[in-house]
Amino acid sequence: MKIEQFEDKGLAHYAYAILSEKTGEVVLVDPARNPQPYYDFAAKNKAKIVAVIETHPHADFVSSHLEVHQKTGATIYTHSLVGADYPHHAFDEGAVLEIGDMKLKSLHTPGHSPDSISIVLEHEGNDIAVFTGDTLFIGDVGRPDLRESAGNITAKREELARQMYHSTREKLMKLDDDVLVYPAHGAGTLCGKGLSEANSSTIGAEKMSNYALQEMTEEAFVKVLTEDQPFIPKYFGYDVGLNKQGAPAYQAVLDKVKRLEKNYKPSVGTLVVDARSERVFKKGHLRGAINIQNGGKFETWLGSIVGPNEHYYLIAETEEELDDLIRKASKIGYELLIEGAFVQTEAAAEKSPVLDVTAFKEHQDGYTIVDIRNASEVKGGKFFDSAINIPLPELRERASEIPSDKPIVVHCAGGYRSAAGSSIVEAALPGTKVLDLSEAVNDFK
Repeated sequence: MKIEQFEDKGLAHYAYAILSEKTGEVVLVDPARNPQPYYDFAAKNKAKIVAVIETHPHADFVSSHLEVHQKTGATIYTHSLVGADYPHHAFDEGAVLEIGDMKLKSLHTPGHSPDSISIVLEHEGNDIAVFTGDTLFIGDVGRPDLRESAGNITAKREELARQMYHSTREKLMKLDDDVLVYPAHGAGTLCGKGLSEANSSTIGAEKMSNYALQEMTEEAFVKVLTEDQPFIPKYFGYDVGLNKQGAPAYQAVLDKVKRLEKNYKPSVGTLVVDARSERVFKKGHLRGAINIQNGGKFETWLGSIVGPNEHYYLIAETEEELDDLIRKASKIGYELLIEGAFVQTEAAAEKSPVLDVTAFKEHQDGYTIVDIRNASEVKGGKFFDSAINIPLPELRERASEIPSDKPIVVHCAGGYRSAAGSSIVEAALPGTKVLDLSEAVNDFK
């Protein structure tokens, strides 16, 4: 038996391949959008993918379960409450899948979602590991507030938090202490609030160190779990629906993205996402463009700023970067929303002013300061007492709340988000001087 973990750092996602060396068969758990790494794993081990298990309809990434089924004939297993629109076998509480000398056993563990399951791996009569999806993380448990208006079955956060209390205590914590814990996410995901950097653990270690598994009343658990959760990106409900349906084949959809000539000029008023560096963007960009710089979290911020009901043009500095950006967009299903993609090599007409940091330091009262960090970040302390807080995911809808009688300075925590924020405010308040504090924010911490 062999367990292989696959990591997507951008979305802090873990997928798994479980190989029965006895029969040469592979079971996948929560695969990412691009199935090629799993095909490569199977080929390397001279094995065949025979099953895909979805622990729940994921909100933060698009799964390749349907494509893997269509290509390999693998059976998809998921809980009947998912109401899956793709061919599948129900894998409800107590169901067992036998592969060679392994048994995969389903535990219904609602809490993150009503339809969540955890998969216990038994080998040679012993429970070896549990694949917990978004129910139990390392150092945390899944957030309970993502299924209030998404999925086949919806539930209020308090109800799901109560279910999480019972799922952890009556099912997962009853597994042997030496059972390995393999979650679907690590630190950096928005599916929890306090995950460890570790990529695996044990039930015993989590019972000792995970705040959510400590002794407390159900009421206390509900309170601690529902407070201070991160914001919910716009794309989360969209991905739940796409995963319930089953996404189209990865490469075929990438090939359909419309590539336009260099320096294409979209119609005025269309939504443009410019992923070039903020320095290049400020020297010349299309009017109204949003500067979501390419980086480790591009797809998260794309899906937090742009809604799933919108179509957009995508701009990069090079063809190679454009390919990379389209692949990143596809991880959340947003390649389907691209109106056209092109490389920008010329400085367009719109220019953004650069902040004189020294002048700002000396006369802060001469500026309107906008803090675009999340509410939970601001709760930990403000950099500027007079700052107005509008979190970046809400900024397009709320930019009109910002007074425009002074120059506006936009800041975040480290400089990456403020490029997007300042470009949004600049587009929303034409005629107002909008400045990006960028990385200089570190001078004010």
